Amino acid sequence: MTRTATIAKFMVPVVFAAALVAAFAAHSGTASSMSKQLVVKTANNPTLHQKVLVNRNGLTLYSLSVERRGRFICTGSCLSLWTPLVVAKGTTPTGAPHLGTVKRPDGRTQVSYRGRPVYTFTEDRKQGDVKGNGFKDVGVWRPASPASSGGAGSPTPSPYPGYPGGYGG
Repeated sequence: MTRTATIAKFMVPVVFAAALVAAFAAHSGTASSMSKQLVVKTANNPTLHQKVLVNRNGLTLYSLSVERRGRFICTGSCLSLWTPLVVAKGTTPTGAPHLGTVKRPDGRTQVSYRGRPVYTFTEDRKQGDVKGNGFKDVGVWRPASPASSGGAGSPTPSPYPGYPGGYGG
């Protein structure tokens, strides 16, 4: 066997092994950029007498009845009252069934429950608060609840009657 043939005989397995390592590294890089993160929990709400979804700090998560299938209503001044629950791009939210993500108009990745984006309400200050329940705008805000597909509780008067149909922006 010539020297060239001998080198080639040993190089083929080395090149093949290097290709496998490179392919595995590329796949692992993709997998590591996709991470799971506990961002939602369920809690029994004493006011509503049922389970609701809450963020890691125990604050109630809400959804707006008319926000679904990628249609966002809460933009602009609405965000002064409702804070989107956002995660880093590539994060899979965990903590309850039916969680997902949607891309907000501003490019951020927002957690969704049963396809509806979820938010906290700025007037909820402590665990168990549901001051945003029944808030009426172009739709109705309800706590996200495993007990129903849209929200929890029965309609209650809006705690903010000064917002009858919009946030002014």
